[in-house]
Amino acid sequence: MSYGTFEKTYAAAEDRYDKIEYRRAGDSGLDLPAFSFGLWQKFGTDYPYETQREIVLHAFDLGITHFDNADRYGPPHRAAQQFFGKVLGKDLAPYRDELILSTKAGNPIGPGPYHKGGSRKSLLVSLEHSLRDLGTDYVDIFYSHSPDPSTPLEETVGALISAVEQGKALYVGLSNYPPERAHEAADLLRRAGVPLLIHQPRYSIFDRRPENNGLLKLAAEDGFGLIVYSPLAQGLLTDKYLKGIPADARAQNSTFLSPDVIDDTYRQRATALNRVAEQRGQSLAQLALQWVLRQPQVTSALIGASSVWQLDHNIQALEFPPLTEEELALVDEHGVHGTGLRL
Repeated sequence: MSYGTFEKTYAAAEDRYDKIEYRRAGDSGLDLPAFSFGLWQKFGTDYPYETQREIVLHAFDLGITHFDNADRYGPPHRAAQQFFGKVLGKDLAPYRDELILSTKAGNPIGPGPYHKGGSRKSLLVSLEHSLRDLGTDYVDIFYSHSPDPSTPLEETVGALISAVEQGKALYVGLSNYPPERAHEAADLLRRAGVPLLIHQPRYSIFDRRPENNGLLKLAAEDGFGLIVYSPLAQGLLTDKYLKGIPADARAQNSTFLSPDVIDDTYRQRATALNRVAEQRGQSLAQLALQWVLRQPQVTSALIGASSVWQLDHNIQALEFPPLTEEELALVDEHGVHGTGLRL
């Protein structure tokens, strides 16, 4: 597929593979960077293109080869994919074989019955649109974005299998599936010769569901990796809200983070966790990222960034020594499941 006739303006850093750790995704042969870059937020048309481009290219220079997208990401829906397609065409086309591009389908993107859900129609038509948005012949990972109880699991899984058989995806994944449903899907995929590569759950110091519901254990047993999103709990596991809500903070206008969760209980717990981080010579964000990556089942943690500095800062979490048993105990004491979340 042609990526356009743009003048070449970007050359990747030659030392990019020396800057980050790579980890195997479950029982597969695929390595992913310890940090993957997510375009869930701040990559719609409401943010400056040149700023977004600078961040994405810097991520690749740091060795982040995996860029995670979805038909739903924007605003408007599909805008994040269209943005990345433009960067791919202009800057990253020579490096396509070094990139892991993922997309998802199944969450609502419109009012029609075929703009949501796990039907074959919904998933495979969305994938066609995503390939056009990205300007590529295939994605490396195609996900079912969330379970659809109204559609037979065999149909949803069958659509994922078809994407691989048609050469439009190399691997398949699930996102937000409860463990029992994920196990059923993994079994169906295995029998079809298209193993489940990866599962994408939310996981952080304040959201322990993958520990509590058995997903971590299942990943080891079924042989798939985990790529976790919201490891910073929408910014609650940074120092941003320790003294209140800044005027330009995400909590002021985000669909995913409400100001009312930033209460005294949250601040007490986050401040205590921040002290643990400070004693280690790192930030709270770096502690939180290192904490999720300590799990052997976690292949990669999804991070976003609003600046190159923020991206550099988060990647530096890999440079600190492992958390000690005493430090992990303190994290457990103050990192209470459900803090700041509407569960």
